[in-house]
Amino acid sequence: MCAAGRRWGRRQRALLWAVLLAAWEAAWGQLRYSVPEEMPKGSFVGDVAKDLGLQLTEIRDRGVRIVSEGRTQYFALHGKTGHLVTAERIDREQLCRLLEKCVLRCELIVEGEMQVYRMEVEITDINDNAPSFKESEVEERISETTAPGSRFPLARAHDPDSGRNSLQSYELSGDEHFSVAVQAGPGGDQRPELVLAKALDREEAAFHELVLRASDGGDPARTGTARIRVMVLDANDNAPVFSQAEYTVRVPEDVPVGSTLITVTATDADEGLYGEIEYSLKNEADTAVFHLDSESGAITLMQSLDFEEGDSYELEVQARDGGGLLDTAKITISVTDINDNAPVISVRSALREISEDAPSGTVVALLHVQDRDSGVNGEVRCSIDKDVPFRLEKSYEDYYRVVTARELDREQVSEYNVTVRAADGGSPALQSSAVLALRVLDVNDNAPVFLEERYSARLAENNAAGALVLTVRATDADWGQNARVRYRLAEGRVRGAPLSSYVSVQAETGALYALRSLDYEQLRELQLCVRAEDGGAPALSSNVSVRLLIVDENDNAPQVLYPAPAAAAGSGAAAAWSGVELAPRWAEAGALVAKVVAVDADAGQNAWLSYELAKATEPGLFRVGLPSGEVRTARSPLARDAARHSLLVLVRDHGRPALSATATLSVVLAESVAELLAELGSAAHEAAAPGEPAASLTRWLVLAVAAVSCLFVAFLLLLLALRLRRCHRQQLLPPDSGALRGVPVSHFVGIDGVRAFLQSYSHDVSLTADSRKSHLRFSAASCCDTLPARPPPDEPAPLLGDGDPAGALPADSASDPSGRAPGAGAGAEPRPKPGPVERGHAAAAVSRRRLRVSLLAGAERRWSRRRRRRSVLPPQAARSAGAGHSGSGTASSSSSERRREAARRAGCV
Repeated sequence: MCAAGRRWGRRQRALLWAVLLAAWEAAWGQLRYSVPEEMPKGSFVGDVAKDLGLQLTEIRDRGVRIVSEGRTQYFALHGKTGHLVTAERIDREQLCRLLEKCVLRCELIVEGEMQVYRMEVEITDINDNAPSFKESEVEERISETTAPGSRFPLARAHDPDSGRNSLQSYELSGDEHFSVAVQAGPGGDQRPELVLAKALDREEAAFHELVLRASDGGDPARTGTARIRVMVLDANDNAPVFSQAEYTVRVPEDVPVGSTLITVTATDADEGLYGEIEYSLKNEADTAVFHLDSESGAITLMQSLDFEEGDSYELEVQARDGGGLLDTAKITISVTDINDNAPVISVRSALREISEDAPSGTVVALLHVQDRDSGVNGEVRCSIDKDVPFRLEKSYEDYYRVVTARELDREQVSEYNVTVRAADGGSPALQSSAVLALRVLDVNDNAPVFLEERYSARLAENNAAGALVLTVRATDADWGQNARVRYRLAEGRVRGAPLSSYVSVQAETGALYALRSLDYEQLRELQLCVRAEDGGAPALSSNVSVRLLIVDENDNAPQVLYPAPAAAAGSGAAAAWSGVELAPRWAEAGALVAKVVAVDADAGQNAWLSYELAKATEPGLFRVGLPSGEVRTARSPLARDAARHSLLVLVRDHGRPALSATATLSVVLAESVAELLAELGSAAHEAAAPGEPAASLTRWLVLAVAAVSCLFVAFLLLLLALRLRRCHRQQLLPPDSGALRGVPVSHFVGIDGVRAFLQSYSHDVSLTADSRKSHLRFSAASCCDTLPARPPPDEPAPLLGDGDPAGALPADSASDPSGRAPGAGAGAEPRPKPGPVERGHAAAAVSRRRLRVSLLAGAERRWSRRRRRRSVLPPQAARSAGAGHSGSGTASSSSSERRREAARRAGCV
């Protein structure tokens, strides 16, 4: 019972060891198969796909291949089935002639995974070879005096098969005098010997015919035979004897051909022919490598030795004398290794391209390093350059993997030539190297980069549509499609229109074009954004801001705001009035007469205006301020100077070329109000009836007929107008009181119906060619001679009419400093700030109004003083004056008629 338990325990341990061995082999990727020799090409060896767990699709897609040691590939992988099959007919005796166990090693390499699996295929022997003898006929010489039981070595049969299929036994037939005996050699080989069983008698038989048969253990068994002819000789008492039964010699593998390795010696005590010794090698195959001198026994080298092919040789040497007696000795030649083989690096699998985003540790190549030397000479050390992002890892046994040590960057290095070096441990050391060429594939990991952080350009206005503005350029460090940069505009709007309607960018070159003519006065600056996008997937992009400055050109002539041009001023009397400026004759030199106001829509130097007097009726009387446009008297007016003057003012900017405009001013010099009104009336009539060129007779006839037809209608209209005018004048100055409305009667004094102010009042006077639009306003709370900036809120209504809008206060004087209209509440919306044109008009109106008021005020003061002097005459003079007045009604009426005519022309009484 105990014995049975022990046996069961041994079985369990054996099974456990078998399982552990299988697991260890699977972990290291080793597979073991066996296949008989001499199998036809394509014979099944093993199911590799099943044993390794590989799918058939993986075998086709990942590039699985078989690599065998040596030059001949004996195995292949069937791509459709995943089976390991024979690629050539395998002869075990040829591959493993001196080996008891014939094992072929190969590797299965998975290209996609850089994985290697070791496979061992044992070639099993079949009985395909029969035993054979070196010589089919052998002659032996034996003396008749030889004692029974003597043994004579025979030539051995050779069977290249192994195991049971090898040589198993010898049989001898043909004569009763001999038998065969088999002795085991030092290496376990069988050595046949011819045994003399019965004494020989030369007189009975001079020779004997024998047959030696060698048999193997195959099924069926194969045999080989040799014929032995034994010749009986006369007495030969002594056989040759070697000095040593076994000889041993050690030679390096690099020993030169022709060198004597060893010399064997044998002696024979006989003399004469029986004492002569001849040496020979029993194995015919050894003669290809070694040569034995038959007389001296010296063994010389016939071809180079190679430790890697054979580290030892066993020779069997025979010494035979002239009588046929022989002796055998064994010679063992050991070959010592020298460092004559450099390491061999075989690239089993390698990538030619790798993506730059491959993770660290990616297998790049699988290398097999082998040194055929042994011992220290066969120990190999592998290394790799240190300046490359790769490292070596030992896979197992003689396999190494080249893996990435860090992330790659194609933009820094696009190609690598990785050199792997292998050196052995010999002295001196031998080394070899292999170069792996690896190209780094690009990944879209770099966005386009513009050459400048921001771009700016200047473009002159009034450019042609399609003009080139500037070119933006961006570069991409990637390669190929990932580095192809295209440009486009970012979306935006300018002045309510799409940005793309102003500029465009060429997608390939980055050239920026203006699509329309730009105007500096409308658009002074254009901000836009250009985007550069590469061709990767997904695409990467970057933006850059572009500032386009519109450069002003002198394309706008100065625009005169005051005085208004004749076309804009209207026609008739209004046109004449708009260009007339008033100046007193007693004005001193430098007195302000008028101011020409002009603006230029351009900017900078193109908008700097200068004024100069181009033409004047009296050249030396007036001058114009160069930067201000103010028209002032250059000297005091003289009595001989004409009353009306025409000034042509040239307004010029500073552009290149300079543009200019002209303004025409009519200046009236007057000494009194009556003279002023007369001149204004005359100017109005002249403006209303300008001179006409001579016309043809037909035209005059037509006009005469029209005049006759309209004469009656015009007469009726004139009567109606006179009636309405009289009524209106009576309402303004009632005849009974003669006082001005809004002024107390106590403030007047006068004689004969002519009244004068006792005090001087500040007043505003606006006169036009039409008296219905003229008005005179007095300030009720002021008795000074200065005109207030604006009337107080409780100012009474104008004396004459509703007032002309042209004579009203300007907008800036009619409003309070806060910018609100008078009387506006706190919640009222503020008025918009006036522009340069509005401010120019307002300044011109204020200057014109103040000049006219000053002229009228001076004339009024002089007229008042004359009236006061007349009012203080003595009573006698007053009576005489009254008598003269009553007596000379014609003169008085003439004076009154002249005054009424002047008032009628001026439009005021």
